[in-house]
Amino acid sequence: MILDSKIMARDTKELLKKVRKIEIKTRGLSNHLFSGEYHSAFKGRGMAFSEVREYHVGDEIRTIDWNVTARFNHPYVKVFDEERELTVMLLMDVSGSENFGTINQQKQELATELCAVLAFSAIQNNDKVGVIFFSDKIEKFIPPKKGRSHILMIIRELIDFKPQNKGTDVAEALKYFTSVIKKKCTAFIISDFMSSEFESELKIANKKHDVIALRLYDKHEEEFPDLGLIPVIDEESGRAMWVNTGDKNVREAFKRDALKRNSRLQITFSKAGVDAAEIGTHESYVKPLMTLFKKRERKR
Repeated sequence: MILDSKIMARDTKELLKKVRKIEIKTRGLSNHLFSGEYHSAFKGRGMAFSEVREYHVGDEIRTIDWNVTARFNHPYVKVFDEERELTVMLLMDVSGSENFGTINQQKQELATELCAVLAFSAIQNNDKVGVIFFSDKIEKFIPPKKGRSHILMIIRELIDFKPQNKGTDVAEALKYFTSVIKKKCTAFIISDFMSSEFESELKIANKKHDVIALRLYDKHEEEFPDLGLIPVIDEESGRAMWVNTGDKNVREAFKRDALKRNSRLQITFSKAGVDAAEIGTHESYVKPLMTLFKKRERKR
């Protein structure tokens, strides 16, 4: 029992060190890079009445407050401020394929950092943040809340979570999301999207909410290097097979399949009206996120 408690204490200490490391990195990025872009890129719920002031030349006539104008016999207008408070939902793919990574990091590690930087950007704008972990079923739901302690709890879960299943079902995640979150929110789906069809569920979700897709990938899922005869294991099914990567025809067929898969995904996102970004395990996520935020800012 004493040994078990020492192991648990050590594991907890290691987990907290990992949480702290991710917090320092992602909070710094959200402070210096993303907070302004995030604010500009994601709309609040609407406009809230702020005050009444005297009419100035150039003010819109429709903003005139006729009751106050009649009382003071001088035109006054209503001033509105944007309601900034949002709910941000992170739909996190925790399936087996997220454990794949051949260059700098696994997709799961990349997803954890992405979730953290988005969460810190959100709370700096006084937004609520919630998470849905999904595989081919809903693994865990963390309801939206505000505050640093809530974000740190989310990061702990992201690092330490052990899913029950290994498959991927994006449609199931989207159905659950639209049923459990009633008010309009901003949602990031973070996944490699190696899933069965989900176009109709994505369209429904994006009509009700503002959905953004972040596709994570590894270069060697898109193109085999020439490594001769190698064993390849499907992380989701557990099946293993030998592939002759020394055969040029095998490499080209694999690349063609990947290109077709990615093209179908882009069409799916486009038909659903969903903004999307692609982020590889070999690169920094800063540039793809900044590009996405700037693109959305221009659309406002």
